[in-house]
Amino acid sequence: MKRQRSIGRISALAVVLGLSGSLAAVPAVADKPRAAQVRWGVCPEEVVAEAAPTTLQCGTVPVPLDYADPGGAEIDLMISRLAGTNPDKRRGTLMLNPGGPGGSGLALPALLVARGIPASVLDSYDLIGMDTRGIGHSAPVTCGFTVDGPYITNVPPYAADDAAVTERAKVAEQVAEQCARNDHDGLLRHLTTANTARDLDRIRAALGEEKTSYLGYSYGTALGAAYASMFPGRSDRIVLDSNIGDTHLDRDGMRRYALGTEETFPEFAKWAAARHDSYGLGRTPAQVRRTYLTLAERLDKAPVAGFDGNLLRQYTFGNLFKEMQYPKLAQQVQALAGGNGTAARGPRPQNATADETPPSFDNSLSVFLAVTCNDTEWPENVDTYRHGVAKDRERYPLLGAATANITPCAFWPYAPAEPPVAVNDDGPRNVLLVQNLRDAPTPHLGGKMLRQKFTDRSRLLSVDASGHGAYVLGDNPCALNTATRYLVEGRMPGEDTLCRAG
Repeated sequence: MKRQRSIGRISALAVVLGLSGSLAAVPAVADKPRAAQVRWGVCPEEVVAEAAPTTLQCGTVPVPLDYADPGGAEIDLMISRLAGTNPDKRRGTLMLNPGGPGGSGLALPALLVARGIPASVLDSYDLIGMDTRGIGHSAPVTCGFTVDGPYITNVPPYAADDAAVTERAKVAEQVAEQCARNDHDGLLRHLTTANTARDLDRIRAALGEEKTSYLGYSYGTALGAAYASMFPGRSDRIVLDSNIGDTHLDRDGMRRYALGTEETFPEFAKWAAARHDSYGLGRTPAQVRRTYLTLAERLDKAPVAGFDGNLLRQYTFGNLFKEMQYPKLAQQVQALAGGNGTAARGPRPQNATADETPPSFDNSLSVFLAVTCNDTEWPENVDTYRHGVAKDRERYPLLGAATANITPCAFWPYAPAEPPVAVNDDGPRNVLLVQNLRDAPTPHLGGKMLRQKFTDRSRLLSVDASGHGAYVLGDNPCALNTATRYLVEGRMPGEDTLCRAG
């Protein structure tokens, strides 16, 4: 039974502890624009190293920890800037988010430069990266996760049967309790998509801008959709790439990971079949799939050097994000199929120990849990997850029994402080949705879902490509040109558009 629901949830997200009133009563008030208040300086050393050779500036913006108490405690958010160098062409700011929730975005402007973001976009905007609340240099939170602990990824383990779900429930409950014990400053409960969207508007105001444009990937689409919904009059040109389908990630959203995996794996199978003489996985895509599923079942019963079926499935999911990772995946499957334990590579940092856990490992996992558990209610009954696992094991054999499995959100001790942000279709037509047809974590369905919710405010740009991330991060010329035209010239497609492969 859930403990003290009125006090709040804790697992990896936390909602709002001790509020006298719900945040649902807090209006999404946009601050009036004022003179720029950000004092720019040198970025932290690791950001400088990651961004090199591009030079970024960094500064901080204070925001309320609790928007229900705007005059109370504040936290500082660190943001970065790649300033435009052509004042005559400057339109404003383009805020960026890499996804997660839990991903640091301070170096994202430099990454986009390295990946070839057009000069016309750089002329039009100051690119604004950031560590959103709870991440990196912005009041970071921790649940105390280590690489040798039972919780090393936010995708639950593959459950071969009902007993596996029951066993995982024990771990999920312990993780929720662990996050609560480590939340010494009461920060976790304030990590929500709605609060982060409010933060974006504080940043906009601190930069002295009437409006802001936005480019978000993956979970960043949920944040961008929330901002455009809460502050439609402050949103300028919004590009949401690799959409999760709503303003939050819930249980259904996580289960769609399995759908995306099923839709993307055939691309890998086709690739591997064409290289059968090198990897020996099968001469046809059907044979490659059969080889893979047989291997996963074999590893469930007899792991190779500690590499079991669950780790193979997790490893596969991660390596379906980009075609450039297919050789690594094929090499791994080949080694395991041959029983070569020395070639097995797990998802944990190589030779890492608990004392050597990278700070971002714990921080990213903690923020992911906090935001997803705080944004919306998750089922609490373990039977609900057993039934879901059984269903998805059949309809999505590759990963369904993992993504439908139970998470710490089922035991989160805090109830959400406010409902999830509702998509607001009353506003300017300024939301361009970009979506690859085959994407493991964010299947094409997510783009169609958000298109339906935004109605005439949006247009859907579907891209006949595989992988996670289309604009700049992909190589489809139509996707690049269409989104660039919108950001630079404001030319939104008149109707939903399909970018053909090429």
